[in-house]
Amino acid sequence: MRGSPGDAERRQRWGRLFEELDSNKDGRVDVHELRQGLARLGGGNPDPGAQQGISSEGDADPDGGLDLEEFSRYLQEREQRLLLMFHSLDRNQDGHIDVSEIQQSFRALGISISLEQAEKILHSMDRDGTMTIDWQEWRDHFLLHSLENVEDVLYFWKHSTVLDIGECLTVPDEFSKQEKLTGMWWKQLVAGAVAGAVSRTGTAPLDRLKVFMQVHASKTNRLNILGGLRSMVLEGGIRSLWRGNGINVLKIAPESAIKFMAYEQIKRAILGQQETLHVQERFVAGSLAGATAQTIIYPMEVLKTRLTLRRTGQYKGLLDCAMRILEREGPRAFYRGYLPNVLGIIPYAGIDLAVYETLKNWWLQQYSHDSADPGILVLLACGTISSTCGQIASYPLALVRTRMQAQASIEGGPQLSMLGLLRHILSQEGMRGLYRGIAPNFMKVIPAVSISYVVYENMKQALGVTSRSQIPL
Repeated sequence: MRGSPGDAERRQRWGRLFEELDSNKDGRVDVHELRQGLARLGGGNPDPGAQQGISSEGDADPDGGLDLEEFSRYLQEREQRLLLMFHSLDRNQDGHIDVSEIQQSFRALGISISLEQAEKILHSMDRDGTMTIDWQEWRDHFLLHSLENVEDVLYFWKHSTVLDIGECLTVPDEFSKQEKLTGMWWKQLVAGAVAGAVSRTGTAPLDRLKVFMQVHASKTNRLNILGGLRSMVLEGGIRSLWRGNGINVLKIAPESAIKFMAYEQIKRAILGQQETLHVQERFVAGSLAGATAQTIIYPMEVLKTRLTLRRTGQYKGLLDCAMRILEREGPRAFYRGYLPNVLGIIPYAGIDLAVYETLKNWWLQQYSHDSADPGILVLLACGTISSTCGQIASYPLALVRTRMQAQASIEGGPQLSMLGLLRHILSQEGMRGLYRGIAPNFMKVIPAVSISYVVYENMKQALGVTSRSQIPL
């Protein structure tokens, strides 16, 4: 059966549910009674967001509970949302959701689930044994519960940009409506920015070594990791290993904010009448948002490279460096290497997302018997592997970008275009020349991920960011 029942029957049903939940018979239902009622009904704990929704969406009085009228108003709004979700999943519009439609819905969100997993989800809602879910079964299952089956798989497997390995080319974070309404989104962004700052500072010597080798290493000088470190320390002392780190940290906040705002606007334009972005659409939206952010903050990237490579006493500071570049090379110098930088977003974001989705689907197929939550070690491993694969694919473009940013400051060096520089590197050094400095880049991945995760979790606690409990799939 499809559609909503008559108003009188609906109010009787809401009244019976209210009486069942109102255990102390005081004419109000609070969160404690809701939790107890769901336990009796076999539904476990309500989602934290749903608890907050009941107290904020329906309650006119700030007394921590709902009377029958407020409770009915909340359920009416809830049923309207559930009906829209039901129709969006009922792809053939026959009034029932079957196993194939569950699989199709997951596939549209970038998640491949087996027939057995789809049947398990269907069994959890199918009360009459028809192997399909009608509107009443859907409504009764989700009326006071969170939408755990699809949304929580996506929540647990959200490909977070918190794993800061120094390159901000990943697809931005997805935030739920609840996270946006409660303000958790900006707290997570702040926690991520602080984690990125600490992580980049901790791995700054390896990052400077990477840039140093990208620009100065060649077939003739055979500059290696130890040689590069020794050369930098002899020239400027231990403190010189952190050159360029200040602006590298400084650009985190504007880049993250611009990327997030651009992603939200682009996502809204792509979505139209859809509920959720498909994986391919997330890639397009993320790449465009990344290109937008890079376009705006790119002069900071050029300054970071110049400050990283500077000799002792060459510049007095950030402003002095910017003024000298402007005077000697003109404003166009602040966008040297821009083209390979933007082009590098596509292979990085595409491969990063594709590898992450593949690893995610493999884990869900093999191990998601009881929960959609893979645990932090699995998430860290998947994020690290996918980001590393993305870096390998985009590294030649990153090297060309760095050399173009730096070539005007190297006395006697050729001033080449992107294609000219690629041809020059290939003719002089071969394919290996396009991967100079990748060893220290790999060396910093594990410490960068570890530091950013630990700091991020502590910052979340300090800012009061809540996370969901584990919910069975």
